[in-house]
Amino acid sequence: IIIEIMKKRFTACLTTLILSVFFSISASASAYYAWVDGIRYEISETTATVTLVGDYSGDIVIPESITFENSKYSVTSIGYRAFDGCRGLTSVTIPNSVTSIGYRAFEDCIGLTSVTIPNSVTSIENGVFNGCSSLTSVTIPNSVTSIGNSAFAFCSSLTSVTIPNSVTSIGVRAFLDCVNIENVYCYAEEVPSAGYNAFDGFSKNATLYVPASAIEAYKTT
Repeated sequence: IIIEIMKKRFTACLTTLILSVFFSISASASAYYAWVDGIRYEISETTATVTLVGDYSGDIVIPESITFENSKYSVTSIGYRAFDGCRGLTSVTIPNSVTSIGYRAFEDCIGLTSVTIPNSVTSIENGVFNGCSSLTSVTIPNSVTSIGNSAFAFCSSLTSVTIPNSVTSIGVRAFLDCVNIENVYCYAEEVPSAGYNAFDGFSKNATLYVPASAIEAYKTT
């Protein structure tokens, strides 16, 4: 009886050990980091996320895909605070492979003057361009349905913004203190919901352009 109990305990311990090793290997194999052309990516299966770049400067074109250790990965997202505080960054081109731009990805990139957002992106997360004080204009693609909280707050050089028909919600303080905005072109025929102080700090001379069919709806909102 004692021998049988010991066998069962040994089998249970061995099973637990095997499962622990399996899950440890799976976890480490599921995601890891790689540097390619000065950019750090988090790699998982067949995709790559731009993550925590560091003090990047100049113009940057994010590739649609990268090759690492003879394997190809599609660049599908820009991660949490990836370019946060890259003060020497001047322009960014984001490829059509990217579907999401993470929380505060470009926050305080004070040298950033232009950014190309592709039609593949469906939402602009909270604080993505917060504090990009040199950004002069932005066109949001018609794939985007929501603009997050403080997404463009304190972009004090912005003079114009184009909001497509696809946008249904604009977050709290999304364009807070964009003091030099002169023109907002909003093509949404249904008035998007807007959070608290979404446009607070705009010049009194700023002009909002909306579809003729929706003028009354905007006036009463």
